[in-house]
Amino acid sequence: MEIKEIAGGVCAPKGFKAAGVHCGIRKNKTKKDLALIVSEVPANAAGVYTSNLVKGAPVVVTKNNLADGKAQAIICNSGNANTCNTDGIRVAKEMCSLVEKVSGIKANDVIVASTGVIGQKLSIEPIAAAMSGLYSDLGNNSVDANEAIMTTDTTQKTVAVEFTIAGVKCVIGAIAKGIGMVCPNMATNLIFLTSDVSITSKMLQKALSEDVKSSFNMISVDGDQSTNDTCCILANGLAGNKIIDSEGADFEAFKTALNYCTVKLSRMIAKDGEGATKLIECKVSGAGSESMAKNVAKTVIKSSLVKAAMFGADANWGRVLCAIGYSGEKVNVNSIDVTFVSRAGELFVCKDGYGVDFSEELAKKVLSEDEIKIIIDLKLGSYKAVAWGCDLTYDYVKINGDYRT
Repeated sequence: MEIKEIAGGVCAPKGFKAAGVHCGIRKNKTKKDLALIVSEVPANAAGVYTSNLVKGAPVVVTKNNLADGKAQAIICNSGNANTCNTDGIRVAKEMCSLVEKVSGIKANDVIVASTGVIGQKLSIEPIAAAMSGLYSDLGNNSVDANEAIMTTDTTQKTVAVEFTIAGVKCVIGAIAKGIGMVCPNMATNLIFLTSDVSITSKMLQKALSEDVKSSFNMISVDGDQSTNDTCCILANGLAGNKIIDSEGADFEAFKTALNYCTVKLSRMIAKDGEGATKLIECKVSGAGSESMAKNVAKTVIKSSLVKAAMFGADANWGRVLCAIGYSGEKVNVNSIDVTFVSRAGELFVCKDGYGVDFSEELAKKVLSEDEIKIIIDLKLGSYKAVAWGCDLTYDYVKINGDYRT
Protein backbone atom coordinates (compact mmCIF):
# COMPACT_ATOMS: atom_id res chain seq x y z
CA MET A 1 0.00 0.00 0.00
CA GLU A 2 1.34 3.41 -0.99
CA ILE A 3 1.39 6.07 1.70
CA LYS A 4 2.25 9.62 0.66
CA GLU A 5 3.21 12.31 3.14
CA ILE A 6 1.46 15.62 2.57
CA ALA A 7 1.29 19.01 4.27
CA GLY A 8 -1.46 20.30 6.49
CA GLY A 9 -1.26 18.43 9.78
CA VAL A 10 -4.69 18.10 11.42
CA CYS A 11 -6.20 20.28 8.69
CA ALA A 12 -5.12 17.96 5.86
CA PRO A 13 -8.21 15.69 5.99
CA LYS A 14 -11.43 17.05 4.49
CA GLY A 15 -13.59 19.12 6.80
CA PHE A 16 -11.11 20.00 9.55
CA LYS A 17 -9.99 23.45 10.65
CA ALA A 18 -7.69 24.54 13.47
CA ALA A 19 -6.41 27.62 15.28
CA GLY A 20 -4.03 28.58 18.05
CA VAL A 21 -3.71 31.82 20.04
CA HIS A 22 -2.08 33.29 23.13
CA CYS A 23 -4.79 33.76 25.75
CA GLY A 24 -2.61 34.57 28.75
CA ILE A 25 -2.14 31.29 30.61
CA ARG A 26 1.56 31.37 29.77
CA LYS A 27 3.61 34.37 30.89
CA ASN A 28 5.40 34.61 27.55
CA LYS A 29 3.05 36.67 25.38
CA THR A 30 4.72 35.46 22.19
CA LYS A 31 3.84 31.84 23.00
CA LYS A 32 0.47 30.50 21.89
CA ASP A 33 -1.28 28.59 24.66
CA LEU A 34 -4.80 27.75 23.48
CA ALA A 35 -5.71 25.52 20.55
CA LEU A 36 -8.96 24.55 18.87
CA ILE A 37 -9.57 21.85 16.25
CA VAL A 38 -13.04 21.51 14.68
CA SER A 39 -14.68 19.14 12.21
CA GLU A 40 -17.39 20.71 10.06
CA VAL A 41 -19.56 17.65 10.71
CA PRO A 42 -19.90 15.34 13.74
CA ALA A 43 -17.20 12.67 13.79
CA ASN A 44 -16.74 9.22 15.19
CA ALA A 45 -14.03 9.32 17.83
CA ALA A 46 -11.75 7.20 19.98
CA GLY A 47 -9.21 7.82 22.69
CA VAL A 48 -6.57 6.29 24.91
CA TYR A 49 -5.40 7.86 28.13
CA THR A 50 -2.87 7.77 30.93
CA SER A 51 -3.04 4.82 33.31
CA ASN A 52 -1.59 6.96 36.09
CA LEU A 53 -3.92 6.91 39.10
CA VAL A 54 -3.38 10.67 39.35
CA LYS A 55 -5.34 11.94 36.35
CA GLY A 56 -5.82 15.45 35.08
CA ALA A 57 -9.39 16.75 35.19
CA PRO A 58 -9.51 17.03 31.36
CA VAL A 59 -8.83 13.29 31.05
CA VAL A 60 -11.85 12.52 33.24
CA VAL A 61 -14.11 14.90 31.30
CA THR A 62 -12.90 13.72 27.88
CA LYS A 63 -13.38 10.04 28.71
CA ASN A 64 -16.94 10.82 29.75
CA ASN A 65 -17.61 12.91 26.62
CA LEU A 66 -16.29 10.16 24.36
CA ALA A 67 -18.35 7.41 26.00
CA ASP A 68 -20.73 7.52 23.02
CA GLY A 69 -17.89 7.41 20.49
CA LYS A 70 -18.72 10.86 19.09
CA ALA A 71 -16.94 14.23 19.04
CA GLN A 72 -16.66 17.28 16.80
CA ALA A 73 -14.07 19.52 18.43
CA ILE A 74 -10.88 19.51 20.49
CA ILE A 75 -9.84 22.33 22.83
CA CYS A 76 -6.46 22.29 24.53
CA ASN A 77 -4.38 24.68 26.60
CA SER A 78 -0.71 24.62 27.54
CA GLY A 79 0.96 26.20 30.56
CA ASN A 80 -1.27 24.53 33.15
CA ALA A 81 -2.19 20.84 33.42
CA ASN A 82 -5.42 21.42 35.38
CA THR A 83 -4.47 18.49 37.59
CA CYS A 84 -4.89 18.03 41.36
CA ASN A 85 -7.21 21.04 41.50
CA THR A 86 -10.42 21.00 43.58
CA ASP A 87 -12.26 22.85 40.79
CA GLY A 88 -10.50 21.07 37.90
CA ILE A 89 -13.55 19.19 36.62
CA ARG A 90 -15.62 22.38 36.63
CA VAL A 91 -12.96 24.26 34.65
CA ALA A 92 -12.57 21.43 32.12
CA LYS A 93 -16.34 21.29 31.60
CA GLU A 94 -16.47 25.07 31.23
CA MET A 95 -13.84 24.88 28.50
CA CYS A 96 -16.17 22.52 26.62
CA SER A 97 -19.11 24.86 27.23
CA LEU A 98 -17.14 27.78 25.83
CA VAL A 99 -16.67 25.81 22.60
CA GLU A 100 -20.43 25.24 22.48
CA LYS A 101 -21.05 28.95 23.04
CA VAL A 102 -18.96 30.10 20.06
CA SER A 103 -19.61 27.20 17.67
CA GLY A 104 -22.90 25.56 18.55
CA ILE A 105 -21.13 22.21 18.97
CA LYS A 106 -22.55 20.49 22.04
CA ALA A 107 -20.24 20.59 25.06
CA ASN A 108 -20.37 16.80 25.42
CA ASP A 109 -19.06 16.47 21.86
CA VAL A 110 -15.84 18.29 22.78
CA ILE A 111 -12.51 16.71 23.69
CA VAL A 112 -10.69 18.81 26.29
CA ALA A 113 -7.01 18.57 27.20
CA SER A 114 -4.47 20.53 29.23
CA THR A 115 -0.72 20.34 29.67
CA GLY A 116 1.79 22.12 31.86
CA VAL A 117 2.38 22.54 35.57
CA ILE A 118 0.54 20.18 37.93
CA GLY A 119 -1.22 21.45 41.05
CA GLN A 120 -1.81 25.07 40.04
CA LYS A 121 -5.35 26.32 39.58
CA LEU A 122 -6.38 27.05 36.01
CA SER A 123 -8.39 30.23 35.59
CA ILE A 124 -11.19 30.06 33.04
CA GLU A 125 -11.19 33.85 32.50
CA PRO A 126 -8.33 34.15 29.97
CA ILE A 127 -9.69 31.18 28.04
CA ALA A 128 -13.19 32.68 27.93
CA ALA A 129 -11.83 36.05 26.81
CA ALA A 130 -9.92 34.45 23.93
CA MET A 131 -12.62 32.11 22.62
CA SER A 132 -14.24 34.45 20.13
CA GLY A 133 -10.92 35.30 18.50
CA LEU A 134 -9.82 31.67 18.58
CA TYR A 135 -12.96 30.54 16.80
CA SER A 136 -12.74 33.28 14.18
CA ASP A 137 -9.16 32.21 13.44
CA LEU A 138 -10.21 28.69 12.47
CA GLY A 139 -8.72 27.74 9.13
CA ASN A 140 -5.75 25.90 7.72
CA ASN A 141 -3.81 26.69 10.89
CA SER A 142 -2.49 23.34 12.11
CA VAL A 143 0.91 24.98 12.79
CA ASP A 144 -0.65 27.48 15.19
CA ALA A 145 -2.60 24.75 16.98
CA ASN A 146 0.55 22.66 17.29
CA GLU A 147 2.45 25.57 18.82
CA ALA A 148 -0.35 26.19 21.30
CA ILE A 149 -0.17 22.69 22.79
CA MET A 150 3.63 22.69 23.21
CA THR A 151 5.34 23.11 26.58
CA THR A 152 9.14 22.73 26.54
CA ASP A 153 9.06 21.21 23.05
CA THR A 154 11.71 22.70 20.80
CA THR A 155 10.20 21.47 17.52
CA GLN A 156 6.70 20.96 16.19
CA LYS A 157 5.49 17.39 15.85
CA THR A 158 3.13 16.94 12.94
CA VAL A 159 2.42 14.54 10.12
CA ALA A 160 -0.23 13.98 7.45
CA VAL A 161 -0.57 11.17 4.96
CA GLU A 162 -2.64 10.38 1.90
CA PHE A 163 -3.60 6.80 1.04
CA THR A 164 -6.42 4.88 -0.62
CA ILE A 165 -9.11 2.58 0.71
CA ALA A 166 -10.78 0.55 -2.04
CA GLY A 167 -9.70 3.18 -4.55
CA VAL A 168 -10.95 6.16 -2.52
CA LYS A 169 -8.44 8.82 -1.48
CA CYS A 170 -8.26 9.18 2.30
CA VAL A 171 -6.18 11.29 4.68
CA ILE A 172 -4.96 11.14 8.28
CA GLY A 173 -3.37 14.18 9.94
CA ALA A 174 -1.92 14.72 13.40
CA ILE A 175 -0.19 17.05 15.81
CA ALA A 176 1.51 16.12 19.08
CA LYS A 177 3.49 17.44 22.00
CA GLY A 178 5.93 15.44 24.05
CA ILE A 179 9.20 16.41 25.75
CA GLY A 180 9.26 15.33 29.42
CA MET A 181 7.34 13.03 31.78
CA VAL A 182 7.15 10.53 28.95
CA CYS A 183 6.94 6.84 29.76
CA PRO A 184 3.37 5.89 28.99
CA ASN A 185 1.33 2.72 29.15
CA MET A 186 -1.25 3.90 26.62
CA ALA A 187 -0.12 6.90 24.60
CA THR A 188 2.08 9.84 25.41
CA ASN A 189 1.34 13.34 26.49
CA LEU A 190 -0.98 14.90 23.91
CA ILE A 191 -1.65 13.58 20.42
CA PHE A 192 -4.57 14.67 18.28
CA LEU A 193 -5.33 12.80 15.05
CA THR A 194 -7.91 13.69 12.43
CA SER A 195 -9.15 11.71 9.45
CA ASP A 196 -11.78 11.91 6.73
CA VAL A 197 -12.12 8.11 6.65
CA SER A 198 -15.58 6.65 7.17
CA ILE A 199 -15.18 4.17 10.05
CA THR A 200 -17.35 3.21 13.01
CA SER A 201 -16.41 4.32 16.51
CA LYS A 202 -15.96 0.69 17.52
CA MET A 203 -13.43 -0.05 14.77
CA LEU A 204 -11.72 3.31 15.29
CA GLN A 205 -11.21 2.48 18.97
CA LYS A 206 -9.96 -0.97 18.08
CA ALA A 207 -7.43 0.44 15.61
CA LEU A 208 -6.12 3.07 18.03
CA SER A 209 -5.96 0.77 21.06
CA GLU A 210 -4.00 -1.83 19.09
CA ASP A 211 -1.71 0.73 17.47
CA VAL A 212 -0.42 2.43 20.61
CA LYS A 213 1.02 -0.88 21.83
CA SER A 214 3.73 -0.72 19.17
CA SER A 215 4.01 3.06 18.79
CA PHE A 216 3.42 5.49 21.66
CA ASN A 217 3.70 2.79 24.32
CA MET A 218 7.25 2.14 23.13
CA ILE A 219 8.59 5.61 23.95
CA SER A 220 10.48 6.65 27.06
CA VAL A 221 12.15 10.00 27.64
CA ASP A 222 12.64 9.88 31.38
CA GLY A 223 10.69 6.98 32.89
CA ASP A 224 7.99 9.27 34.34
CA GLN A 225 4.37 8.86 33.31
CA SER A 226 2.26 11.97 32.81
CA THR A 227 -1.05 12.59 34.53
CA ASN A 228 -2.61 14.09 31.40
CA ASP A 229 -1.63 11.67 28.62
CA THR A 230 -4.33 11.74 25.96
CA CYS A 231 -4.36 10.43 22.41
CA CYS A 232 -7.59 11.00 20.49
CA ILE A 233 -8.70 10.57 16.90
CA LEU A 234 -11.67 12.04 15.06
CA ALA A 235 -12.89 10.51 11.78
CA ASN A 236 -15.64 12.47 10.02
CA GLY A 237 -16.26 10.20 7.01
CA LEU A 238 -15.98 12.96 4.38
CA ALA A 239 -13.59 10.93 2.22
CA GLY A 240 -16.62 8.97 1.09
CA ASN A 241 -15.26 5.45 1.35
CA LYS A 242 -17.59 2.59 2.24
CA ILE A 243 -17.84 2.65 6.01
CA ILE A 244 -15.39 0.37 7.79
CA ASP A 245 -17.47 -1.59 10.28
CA SER A 246 -15.51 -4.83 10.50
CA GLU A 247 -12.06 -6.30 9.99
CA GLY A 248 -10.82 -6.81 6.47
CA ALA A 249 -8.68 -5.21 3.76
CA ASP A 250 -10.11 -1.72 4.29
CA PHE A 251 -9.50 -1.86 8.03
CA GLU A 252 -5.95 -3.09 7.48
CA ALA A 253 -5.28 -0.23 5.06
CA PHE A 254 -6.50 2.26 7.66
CA LYS A 255 -4.37 0.68 10.38
CA THR A 256 -1.28 0.77 8.17
CA ALA A 257 -1.70 4.49 7.51
CA LEU A 258 -2.44 5.17 11.16
CA ASN A 259 0.69 3.32 12.26
CA TYR A 260 2.80 5.27 9.77
CA CYS A 261 1.66 8.47 11.48
CA THR A 262 2.02 7.24 15.05
CA VAL A 263 5.49 5.78 14.54
CA LYS A 264 6.70 9.00 12.92
CA LEU A 265 5.31 11.02 15.83
CA SER A 266 6.87 8.58 18.31
CA ARG A 267 10.30 9.18 16.80
CA MET A 268 9.77 12.95 16.86
CA ILE A 269 8.68 12.89 20.50
CA ALA A 270 11.65 10.76 21.55
CA LYS A 271 14.19 12.83 19.63
CA ASP A 272 12.89 16.05 21.18
CA GLY A 273 12.97 14.80 24.77
CA GLU A 274 13.86 17.43 27.33
CA GLY A 275 17.50 18.39 26.89
CA ALA A 276 18.03 15.62 24.36
CA THR A 277 20.68 15.74 21.65
CA LYS A 278 20.12 12.26 20.20
CA LEU A 279 17.35 9.91 19.19
CA ILE A 280 17.99 6.37 20.41
CA GLU A 281 16.19 3.51 18.69
CA CYS A 282 16.44 0.06 20.24
CA LYS A 283 15.61 -2.78 17.87
CA VAL A 284 15.24 -6.21 19.47
CA SER A 285 14.99 -9.40 17.42
CA GLY A 286 15.18 -13.11 18.20
CA ALA A 287 12.89 -12.85 21.22
CA GLY A 288 10.90 -15.78 22.55
CA SER A 289 7.67 -13.76 22.67
CA GLU A 290 6.29 -10.38 21.66
CA SER A 291 6.13 -9.27 25.29
CA MET A 292 9.78 -10.25 25.79
CA ALA A 293 10.87 -8.25 22.76
CA LYS A 294 8.92 -5.16 23.83
CA ASN A 295 10.03 -5.33 27.46
CA VAL A 296 13.71 -5.73 26.60
CA ALA A 297 13.61 -2.86 24.10
CA LYS A 298 11.78 -0.57 26.53
CA THR A 299 14.06 -1.48 29.45
CA VAL A 300 17.19 -0.61 27.47
CA ILE A 301 15.68 2.68 26.30
CA LYS A 302 14.73 3.61 29.88
CA SER A 303 18.16 2.89 31.37
CA SER A 304 19.69 6.11 32.70
CA LEU A 305 23.17 4.63 32.32
CA VAL A 306 22.59 3.67 28.69
CA LYS A 307 21.14 7.12 28.01
CA ALA A 308 24.12 8.82 29.66
CA ALA A 309 26.57 6.68 27.67
CA MET A 310 24.85 7.68 24.42
CA PHE A 311 25.13 11.35 25.43
CA GLY A 312 28.87 10.92 25.97
CA ALA A 313 29.33 8.85 22.78
CA ASP A 314 30.72 6.06 24.97
CA ALA A 315 30.35 2.53 23.56
CA ASN A 316 29.70 1.11 27.04
CA TRP A 317 27.74 -1.88 25.77
CA GLY A 318 27.89 -3.54 29.18
CA ARG A 319 25.14 -1.16 30.27
CA VAL A 320 22.92 -2.58 27.53
CA LEU A 321 23.53 -6.12 28.77
CA CYS A 322 22.89 -4.97 32.32
CA ALA A 323 19.51 -3.51 31.37
CA ILE A 324 18.53 -6.68 29.52
CA GLY A 325 19.52 -8.66 32.61
CA TYR A 326 17.16 -6.78 34.93
CA SER A 327 14.29 -6.59 32.44
CA GLY A 328 12.66 -9.54 34.18
CA GLU A 329 12.71 -11.61 30.99
CA LYS A 330 14.23 -15.09 30.95
CA VAL A 331 16.84 -14.43 28.29
CA ASN A 332 19.95 -16.52 27.64
CA VAL A 333 22.73 -14.08 28.54
CA ASN A 334 25.23 -16.23 26.64
CA SER A 335 23.48 -15.81 23.30
CA ILE A 336 23.03 -12.03 23.05
CA ASP A 337 24.58 -9.94 20.26
CA VAL A 338 24.71 -6.13 20.38
CA THR A 339 25.53 -3.67 17.60
CA PHE A 340 25.52 0.14 17.53
CA VAL A 341 24.52 1.70 14.20
CA SER A 342 24.30 5.27 12.89
CA ARG A 343 24.91 7.21 9.69
CA ALA A 344 28.63 7.06 10.51
CA GLY A 345 28.75 3.27 10.36
CA GLU A 346 28.17 0.04 12.22
CA LEU A 347 29.91 -1.11 15.39
CA PHE A 348 29.61 -4.75 16.52
CA VAL A 349 30.42 -4.75 20.26
CA CYS A 350 29.06 -7.96 21.80
CA LYS A 351 28.74 -11.56 20.60
CA ASP A 352 27.06 -14.28 22.62
CA GLY A 353 27.14 -12.11 25.73
CA TYR A 354 30.86 -11.34 25.54
CA GLY A 355 32.75 -8.32 24.27
CA VAL A 356 34.58 -8.25 20.95
CA ASP A 357 37.44 -6.00 19.91
CA PHE A 358 36.38 -2.77 18.21
CA SER A 359 37.86 0.57 17.22
CA GLU A 360 37.32 3.28 19.82
CA GLU A 361 37.81 5.84 17.05
CA LEU A 362 34.96 4.32 15.03
CA ALA A 363 32.87 4.01 18.17
CA LYS A 364 33.18 7.73 18.81
CA LYS A 365 32.13 8.52 15.25
CA VAL A 366 29.15 6.15 15.30
CA LEU A 367 27.85 7.37 18.65
CA SER A 368 28.39 11.07 17.94
CA GLU A 369 25.55 11.14 15.41
CA ASP A 370 22.14 12.52 16.37
CA GLU A 371 20.33 9.26 15.64
CA ILE A 372 21.67 5.97 17.04
CA LYS A 373 20.30 2.45 16.80
CA ILE A 374 21.00 -0.20 19.42
CA ILE A 375 20.53 -3.54 17.67
CA ILE A 376 19.98 -6.54 19.96
CA ASP A 377 19.61 -10.17 18.87
CA LEU A 378 18.44 -12.46 21.70
CA LYS A 379 18.59 -15.62 19.54
CA LEU A 380 15.62 -17.21 21.28
CA GLY A 381 12.83 -16.98 18.72
CA SER A 382 11.27 -14.94 15.93
CA TYR A 383 9.65 -12.05 17.78
CA LYS A 384 10.88 -8.49 17.49
CA ALA A 385 10.11 -4.97 18.74
CA VAL A 386 11.30 -1.37 18.49
CA ALA A 387 11.44 1.28 21.23
CA TRP A 388 12.43 4.93 21.05
CA GLY A 389 14.15 7.16 23.57
CA CYS A 390 16.82 9.82 23.88
CA ASP A 391 20.08 10.56 25.63
CA LEU A 392 20.29 11.95 29.17
CA THR A 393 21.98 15.34 29.25
CA TYR A 394 22.86 18.10 31.69
CA ASP A 395 20.05 20.19 30.26
CA TYR A 396 17.39 17.67 31.37
CA VAL A 397 18.23 18.46 34.99
CA LYS A 398 18.37 22.22 34.29
CA ILE A 399 14.96 22.21 32.59
CA ASN A 400 13.25 20.19 35.31
CA GLY A 401 15.07 21.88 38.18
CA ASP A 402 13.10 25.08 37.64
CA TYR A 403 10.18 23.86 35.49
CA ARG A 404 7.50 25.29 37.79
CA THR A 405 9.15 28.65 38.39
